[in-house]
Amino acid sequence: MSSNAPRHTALDALHRSLGATMTDFAGWDMPLRYGSERDEHLAVRTKAGLFDLSHMGEITVTGPQAAALLNYALVGNIASVGVGRARYTMICQEDGGILDDLIVYRLAETEYMVVANASNAQVVLDALTGRADGFDAEVRDDRDAYALIAVQGPESPGILKSLTDADLDGLKYYAGLPGTVAGVPALIARTGYTGEDGFELFVAPADAERLWQALTEAGAPVGLVPCGLSCRDTLRLEAGMPLYGHELTTSLTPFDAGLGRVVKFEKEGDFVGRKALEAAAERAEKNPPRVLVGLIAEGRRVPRAGYTVVADGTVIGEVTSGAPSPTLGKPIAIAYVDAAHAAPGSAGVGVDIRGSHEPYEVVALPFYKRQK
Repeated sequence: MSSNAPRHTALDALHRSLGATMTDFAGWDMPLRYGSERDEHLAVRTKAGLFDLSHMGEITVTGPQAAALLNYALVGNIASVGVGRARYTMICQEDGGILDDLIVYRLAETEYMVVANASNAQVVLDALTGRADGFDAEVRDDRDAYALIAVQGPESPGILKSLTDADLDGLKYYAGLPGTVAGVPALIARTGYTGEDGFELFVAPADAERLWQALTEAGAPVGLVPCGLSCRDTLRLEAGMPLYGHELTTSLTPFDAGLGRVVKFEKEGDFVGRKALEAAAERAEKNPPRVLVGLIAEGRRVPRAGYTVVADGTVIGEVTSGAPSPTLGKPIAIAYVDAAHAAPGSAGVGVDIRGSHEPYEVVALPFYKRQK
């Protein structure tokens, strides 16, 4: 088997039996859609969807100085995360460029799980391993130790409650607790990438199929459907959530991406990229570079990543993600635009779609926020 052959998740045969359209994503063979991506998207917004996210990269950090290592290696204050809680953060280069955005779960006093994007899992593992020098802590590659199944949407708490006696009502957003779901041991996390309430279930790969089937059966009466990566992208786009390689790259700092709040200068000790990020924070305050905004089409043509944003015949920015929005019924995009044109309602803004300047409305992100 050549090293270029795509990797398969524990649910691969099941996806194929469901007639999924498969695609290569970061070296993994993943389901793009099972039927209509619009139907899958709307199921998550109104009922529930089931996702295989086993391509995500889990890295365990343990030991007496695990917290100190993560505080040094990442931009967030990881030492202040309580046991059973999670935090969204980033890992940056020395020059402040974003290597990846991450979720870190504190599983025990001296044990953390770092979840990286599939495309960056090796980069993050290598960076953490390199940054662990001198710390009494161990960095372990646990990518093969977990399958990850997400159930997302307003019906997801009810579906999960029928399969577990874990205290889901007491489980806050960005928290995780060990429990048993459908007889399978799992880390149950109230996290997601859809803008809806939902859960991510970390389980042993050998248990993944059993859990998927149990969730499918429990969810059938309330309209749960299997969902692919295509609707995951339109869901996160509507929710204004950044995707690495689109809104986040090594050439941008968290401040460029409007996510400076994840950088915690007040934490104890030095951290990788601190000096560069302090300078970036100052720049962003005095003279913001381009700002991340939402764009809603007035017409039907769909903007794609890389298309230029224009005003009065001048290039003022670039689209990072674009798609038809099933919830809004119009094409939408996220783009970096010059600060002068970033205010919601800015007039005369368009996207150059194959030579034609299509009119767009500038809006604040997110496009969609669920009613709590």
